[in-house]
Amino acid sequence: MSKELKLGIITIGIIIIFIWGFNFLKGENIFTSGSRVFQVEYAKIGGLSKSSPVTINGLKVGKVDKIEFDTSEEKKGFLIVTFTVENTFEFSRKSIVKIYSPNPLSGSSLAIVPNYEGEIAVSGDLLFGEMEESLFTSIGERLNPLQQKIERVIVRTDTLFSSINKVLNENTINEINSSISNLSGAITDIRTTIQAVNAMVTDNQENLTSTIKNTKKITENFSKVSDSISTIDFGKMVAKAEEAVGNFNDISRRINNGEGTVGKLLNDERMYDNLEAATKELEELLRDIKLHPKRYIHFSIFGKSPVPYADEIKN
Repeated sequence: MSKELKLGIITIGIIIIFIWGFNFLKGENIFTSGSRVFQVEYAKIGGLSKSSPVTINGLKVGKVDKIEFDTSEEKKGFLIVTFTVENTFEFSRKSIVKIYSPNPLSGSSLAIVPNYEGEIAVSGDLLFGEMEESLFTSIGERLNPLQQKIERVIVRTDTLFSSINKVLNENTINEINSSISNLSGAITDIRTTIQAVNAMVTDNQENLTSTIKNTKKITENFSKVSDSISTIDFGKMVAKAEEAVGNFNDISRRINNGEGTVGKLLNDERMYDNLEAATKELEELLRDIKLHPKRYIHFSIFGKSPVPYADEIKN
């Protein structure tokens, strides 16, 4: 056998081994015949992906071949999972294909829960699928969105730190240090002021105590006055005031109508004229008494007659 033939055989063997190993790593065995193809439909797949393993009672018997959307109108949006089973283990069409997550660090897998009643499942059958709700499934379903959010947060954080580095140049840092120094001085002044206030309060503590006591007494007195005011029957006071106003209005009405002495005095003109004439005569009488008192008071030892009254002639 020539060297060229030997080299060709070795090369073909290496290529065959390479192809077999590559497919073996993908979960396929090209030397095994009789693999069956099944389909199952889900509303959601919870992190299941192409090449995910298919197991029966924990034993790997196949893999997921493809995942595509259902194009029918009644189940639009549902997902059809096609998988292959290379083992010759038989199960009926009533078997259930569950999506589960074996651990939180791996993706989801398919597990065939075999049922042996009814017709045996053959290649091309559509089996019934379920989603196993578990902690691992929920984590696997949320890993991708969470990873995307974390990546966005990391990008934003990097942008933020880049902006901070641009802002925090040497001049800005010096200004921040100066501001901190000024703030420290302001805090020192505030502490000094607080100490002075505390000293003033301590020195005038007795006066403050006395002032507080006086304020308390004043408040108590106001409270007593308020209690006294609350006991006054303002309704009766208002009623009596209204009654007095009514009486006053009645008296005013009667005076205006000429009733009673005061009313007649204010409304009778003749009485006013008579009073005025009487006043004038009384004034003249008093004037005459003042000028001629002997006419009214006369003392005579010898019986002299008094001077008769004579009305003065007014010029």
